[in-house]
Formats: sequence, structure tokens, C-alpha cells
Amino acid sequence: MKYDIIIIGGGLSGLVAGLSLAKENKRVAIVSLGQSALHFSSGSLGLLGTVDGKAVEDPLEAVKTLPAEHPYSMLGAERVKELAVKVKPFFADAGITLRGEDSRNSERMTPMGEFKRCWLTLDDFITREDLSKYKKVAVVSVLSFLDFYPDFVASGLRKLGIEPSVSYVTTPEIDRLRRSTAEMRATSIGRQLHGKALDEFADAVMKAAGDADAILIPCVVGMDDEEPVKALRAKVGKPLYCVATTPMSVAGQRMQTQLRRRFERLGGTYLLGDNVTDGRISENGEIEYIHTVNIGDEKLVADSYILASGDFFSRGIIAEPHRIYEPVFGLDVDVDGDRDKWFDRNFFAEQPYMKFGVAVSDDFHPLKDGKTVKNLYAVGSVIGGHNALKEESGAGTAVLTALHVADKILKNN
Repeated sequence: MKYDIIIIGGGLSGLVAGLSLAKENKRVAIVSLGQSALHFSSGSLGLLGTVDGKAVEDPLEAVKTLPAEHPYSMLGAERVKELAVKVKPFFADAGITLRGEDSRNSERMTPMGEFKRCWLTLDDFITREDLSKYKKVAVVSVLSFLDFYPDFVASGLRKLGIEPSVSYVTTPEIDRLRRSTAEMRATSIGRQLHGKALDEFADAVMKAAGDADAILIPCVVGMDDEEPVKALRAKVGKPLYCVATTPMSVAGQRMQTQLRRRFERLGGTYLLGDNVTDGRISENGEIEYIHTVNIGDEKLVADSYILASGDFFSRGIIAEPHRIYEPVFGLDVDVDGDRDKWFDRNFFAEQPYMKFGVAVSDDFHPLKDGKTVKNLYAVGSVIGGHNALKEESGAGTAVLTALHVADKILKNN
């Protein structure tokens, strides 16, 4: 089977790269093992929230202070800025409305009622700036919902001088889920809230909100796209915002669904539930083909390949007691040789292993035995040199490196 580009990994970076290439009429296949980290996403994108433990207000300016091995430094500050302004239009093309300023971080509310820095966020999510407009806010949750904490949210509102109320609502469809506590999860509820069930939910929310200036609900609406959220807002007739829940995430699954849907409508092939087992690299340093579990002995062949397999979480990088390795091609991984340097015994300290990843050239070509693999690129968290958790930069790294590599492939071909 022959394609122009094959992408290994169907999460955020793989989908962004694939969609960018499919828009230009390239024949693209994405091989995705299963649920990506997007399913756990809060619905917000972080570009750069912290540097050396200090909060960042202007992420595009702060990029200039990062070490040379960081993916943003490899892109260069000007290239990061150039790509950053393309992100909102790119997602809008897939039906995903993001808001926020390119050169300023904001703060969105967490399920615990605290605030966390973000760069861009889904249009339906509440930020600290939004809350500054209101004096009375109704926090309306779903009865018996396990993954949202309205009392914590209310406590966070009180710290801002806002008067909160807390209430719980249900509908006949949600009542049926309640027969099993395992079903009372955000994604299960989200699958019910459409059509008549959404109308009933809107009526219940309006009644519970009373005379509040605005309403906060857990993000349980809009599994496949944002239209149910728009409909709910219109029916309620008051400013209504969502607050992220703990995973599984309706917001993250919505983003995954919309990006994949747009990719496939453009002719892309999404091989879900398959896993790349190995690939052959020729003597001149190019991938000749790859194999997958489901396709078996048949070779998948492309002009270019993109490794978007993720880090330890997605098993794009694998750790064993005495080695850390990349499992598909055996690529070089940036790892401190001494195992005792892989981690800090203080659990809450910055862990060195979080910066481990595939070693790449300035052009994002991975290295194998110190030599670049010419027709292979790496994007997203599989690349080393950054700690996405501490920096709050995971989504930004995924999106910007994917856009950059897609541009390079298009220019080279």
C-alpha cells in the first residue's frame, strides 16, 4: 500500500500534521493504536505557561529564553510566532472554535475551582477574565456525576468575591445511566444530551440557575461537535460556560472527533486500532517501508514518514529498568547514561526523564546511530528536550512542530 505520507500516531500532533497535508491533496495515512492523550485533554491548549518555575504572561516572548535543545528553540522564536497565529484558523477549519490571544496567556478554571494558565481554550470554557463580569454565578452539576466538584468550584468563586449557588439537575435519560455508577461519566452523559434530552437539560439548568448572572456547568455537552453547546446557550438565555471535568474528557474527545472527521473528509486514511511493529531503514538512511499488526506482511510504503507516537504515556518511548528506547525504528533517544540521573527521589520535583525523547536534527529528522533518517520526521511529545508538564507546553509543542514539519514536507515535494 503506497501513500505520499504515513504518520505513526493519531493524537493531536499526528492529526494536525495529517490534516495540514491532506488539505494540499496529499495521500496521507495515519496509523493509530487507540485512544490518544486528547481523550484526557482539558479542552485548552498551552503554548508555554512556566519557565524556570516562573509564570509566563507572554509565551511568544518567553520562547526566546528557552535552552537550545527545546523544540521551540529549534523552530526559532520568529517561526514559533509565525505558526502560532495560524492555530485558531486551522482549528476553525475543522469546526473547533478557540479563543485567546496569540501573545498572552489567560487562566481557565479547573475542576477543583482553581485557575490554570492556558494559551487558547475552547469557546465554551470559563476563564478568570470571563468571571470578572459577574456578581452572582450558579454552579449547576448533574446529580450523582462523579467527575466534577461543584463545592470546590463555588469556593474558587468566593475567592474572587463572587456569590455562588450550587445545585444538581437530572433528566430521564441521565436517570437511566444512574443505574450503574460506572456510567455516570462525562462522556456517557454527553452521548445522551442531544435533541429532546438537551431541551430537558436546558429547562432544568434554567430553573436551577434562578436569578444568577451566569451559569457554570461541567463539560458534559457536545461530544461530537460544538453545536449542542451553542444550542444549550441559546435555550438557557443567560451567559453559560463549561468547566473542565476529570478524564475521560468530552472536550478532548470532541477535538479528536472533529480533527479526524475533517481529515477523513479530505481523503485521509485513518487506521484505528493498528500498531506499527517495525520499519526497514536502507543503507542510505531512508525508510523503505513499515509493517503493522493488522496489515501483517503487506508493506506500507510512503515518500515521507512522520513519527507522532507520543512519549511514555502513549508508549512512543518505552522505559525498562535499565534502558529507555524508541520501539519502532530503534531511534536514538536523549537519555542521561546513569540511571540514577533519570529521576529525582523527591516525587514533587521536576523529573529529568520528562525531558527524554527521540534525538532530532535541526530539521526534525530523527537520528539513528548518530545519523539522520532522511525521509522521517518527528513531531510532538516524542521529541526530547522539554518538560511539557512543568512548562505547560504540551499542546503547543504538538501543534507547532506538526504544522512546521507538514510545511517542510510540502515544500520539499
